[in-house]
Amino acid sequence: MIKVENVCKRFDETEALKGVTIKIQRGSIFGIVGRNGAGKTTLLKILTGVYKADSGSVFCNGEPVFENPQVKSKIFFVPDNPYFFRNFSIYNMANFYKGIYNTWDSRHFENLLKIFNLPLKKRISKFSKGMQKQCAILFALSSRPELLVLDEPFDGLDPVIRQSVKKLLIEDVADRSASVIISSHNLRELEDFCDTIAILHEGKILLCSNIEELKLDTCKIQAVFKKNFLPESLNRFKVISYSKKSNIEVIIVKGNREEILDTLKDFEPVLLDILPLSLEEIFIYEMGGLKDELTQIMD
Repeated sequence: MIKVENVCKRFDETEALKGVTIKIQRGSIFGIVGRNGAGKTTLLKILTGVYKADSGSVFCNGEPVFENPQVKSKIFFVPDNPYFFRNFSIYNMANFYKGIYNTWDSRHFENLLKIFNLPLKKRISKFSKGMQKQCAILFALSSRPELLVLDEPFDGLDPVIRQSVKKLLIEDVADRSASVIISSHNLRELEDFCDTIAILHEGKILLCSNIEELKLDTCKIQAVFKKNFLPESLNRFKVISYSKKSNIEVIIVKGNREEILDTLKDFEPVLLDILPLSLEEIFIYEMGGLKDELTQIMD
């Protein structure tokens, strides 16, 4: 498990992270979403021990990450702009990583080469950004780390390769119970394969939740009642939004669905519809006044 507690980081006058606290379970695909400049890269570099937090703590399976070679040997970090030795080909870099990670899987590496279909003799430094990103992901998956951390991995990838990478990450988690932390400036890019999403804005975590639980616990109700409806009757649940248009009550509420419906029956509903909510809608309702900020990571 990855445990981040009250992490802060400052660069000169800029507060990059402000008391970030998250927990990431083993076997999870954890997405961190935020617009450019939100602090995503800084957080990932602290998680992987590249940066040291000014305050707070980061533990991986109970061990501190920073300046801990034993822990870092089980982590592979794919930055937004991967670095490769200038004259190295794919096989040259593969041999380099094979010497670093004792978990390197040569058979898996050869199988992945068939999927990515990259030129083997050409120097990686001559590749396009998208091809270099594919190389980095190829080496990461071949290294079989316990924790795989990827910063904006889909930038520069075409739609077919994006789907292939997502499938490979899901298979890696399913086969080995590996953990994946992945950042993006676009929520829609992550919501279809992450199990947990955190929204980072101006160095703070605004929302962190399991996606399926969030969808199951949150519902939109449209109803017409015979009796006068009292919104306070739902106070034991979390009412995110309430409005009334003509005779129609519109309620966005979190809680046990059966208990909510039992409460509403007291007002003798003539019409009662439960409507599905997209993850985007749930986040917009949850974040209320920060709707503009959220809209920027939906586009």
